[in-house]
Amino acid sequence: MSQLDIQASKKARGAVLAARGKVMYTPSAISHEDCKAASVAYEAGDLLIDYLQQLEVDFIFGIPGGAIEPLYNALARSERKGGVKSIVTRHENGAAFAADGYARNSGKLGVCCATTGPGATNMITGVATAYENNIPLLVITAQTAVTNFGRKALQDSGDTGINTVGMYQFCTRYSTMITHLDQFERKLVTAIMTAFGPTPGPVHISVPLDIMRSKLEISKPSFNLKELLKKPVLIDDASVKELAEQLVSARAPVFVVGAGANESAAIIVKLAEALDAKIVTTPDGKGLVNPYHHLYRGVVGFAGHASAEQLLVDKNIDLIIAVGTSLGEWASSGWDTDVLLNNRLIHVESSEHNLTQSPMARLHVRGRLLAIFERLAADLRRQGIMFDAESNNELLDKRAVRLVPNKQAEPPLFDADDAMLHLSSEGLIKPQWLMAQITKKFAPHTKYLADAGNSFAWAIHYLHPFDRRQGQRRLREDCHIGRRNNFGGTFQAAIEYAPMGWAIASALGVALACKDTPIVCFTGDGSWLMSGLEITTAVQHSLPITYIILNDSALGMVKHGQRLGGAEQIAFELPEVNFSDMAKAVGANGYRVDSCQDFLALNFDQIA
Repeated sequence: MSQLDIQASKKARGAVLAARGKVMYTPSAISHEDCKAASVAYEAGDLLIDYLQQLEVDFIFGIPGGAIEPLYNALARSERKGGVKSIVTRHENGAAFAADGYARNSGKLGVCCATTGPGATNMITGVATAYENNIPLLVITAQTAVTNFGRKALQDSGDTGINTVGMYQFCTRYSTMITHLDQFERKLVTAIMTAFGPTPGPVHISVPLDIMRSKLEISKPSFNLKELLKKPVLIDDASVKELAEQLVSARAPVFVVGAGANESAAIIVKLAEALDAKIVTTPDGKGLVNPYHHLYRGVVGFAGHASAEQLLVDKNIDLIIAVGTSLGEWASSGWDTDVLLNNRLIHVESSEHNLTQSPMARLHVRGRLLAIFERLAADLRRQGIMFDAESNNELLDKRAVRLVPNKQAEPPLFDADDAMLHLSSEGLIKPQWLMAQITKKFAPHTKYLADAGNSFAWAIHYLHPFDRRQGQRRLREDCHIGRRNNFGGTFQAAIEYAPMGWAIASALGVALACKDTPIVCFTGDGSWLMSGLEITTAVQHSLPITYIILNDSALGMVKHGQRLGGAEQIAFELPEVNFSDMAKAVGANGYRVDSCQDFLALNFDQIA
């Protein structure tokens, strides 16, 4: 795309900051009897930890403070027993971002916490990001003691001060203050169940200091959260049957895969193969489909590929099945009625809210996406449409230019504008060249995150991670479809709310959720100056994260947006900073890359 060519960095000073290692953790339940044996009171904080243990949550991300000290006392008792562990981030916003990354990539509840007042308000942007992307988080904030409400207590954020419960009502599915001890268990369980509701998202409980440290009269949790969160597989048989009929009769169907389709992506690919249907992804669904698959035609929407848009506007395409996408501005090419939002559309969703964005669709299919597509596959198989459970890995390997450099290789079958073929390895680094080269430096199972700004655009358009294992696990006898844990995918970005710095801290949660998986975070110097100190959290916990800072001494998207829009050129300049020196100062490996030759000389195995 021409915009991306214009936005190529001129100075191209990249700093690669790396911290790598392993975090070993063995979960073990902490019980009331264990607490009594250690002569420790069973407090409300211990009860909260017990419920997180039920859900096999490993970490709480946050920053301690006086008003939330009882929760950290409970965490200390938990850690001694091998239970839920505290991860202290450098900013409360980073705690929410890290919990977001953990939830996306583990399938578990993300948990973050902050003390009262500024701690609680600092975390709101991260929570809002999870809200826009339907990420289940439990957000815990503190309050001053109930007895001090209305007395101008330090950092008062109750209803008589800075009302944080009211603030969180606009970016959570549930926000409440627990003002009496007998409310604690019921409201906590309600919050967690709501986080995993029909439209998942963050929930917020605010707990005054005296309530959190109060002693409970119960000896164990009253509710079994695992049982309560078990959901019957509800499928609208009539709509699934209608979907099957339309797929069978369609001349040229196309699947549009969004980030919400992570659990069902492998089955969707198999269905596409059986029907000879093309596949495109939304920007945030990019990491769920192997870009070298012979049916893949690229990304539709922001920073996408002309091949995807041309496919969708082709009048021969008579059916478009959009799965797991809100069809928001970036995913729908600015709500383009020629591309997606027309009566060729079938919208398959688990979120009722997302379905409200597609009133023009000819069919809405509601329910858990994995169950819908397993039922659909079984129905089509009964109609004689067969599914090949084995992927053609030889073909995929041939298309994986970066993994087989000594063989005659075929590029992806979309307008990838492969920078390796068009840009020289001489002189200054161009972002297109960098995105094409980076996947040669890391293992195929690496997860890539991109931050808001030009990092988004270049990674969405030019980065093509290869994952040979997609759709290769465990077969079902009824439909012969591979299933795998596809949480998060190989590429992730916070598309809907798009805050700067999200990827920097989210990478922490991704690394903790995906042990022994390399993580690469693309970010800009503007984002790094906002949130870059979270690298010290990565260093502290020896996490396998490589941060690549696209450093042009500017707020790049602002600068180029002003140029493209004919606006005044103002307020985009940033100081020149050697981020590799900053990395070394906090105990990470740091490298400054001024040229393509500098980058090619790097050995990332040695760096990490």
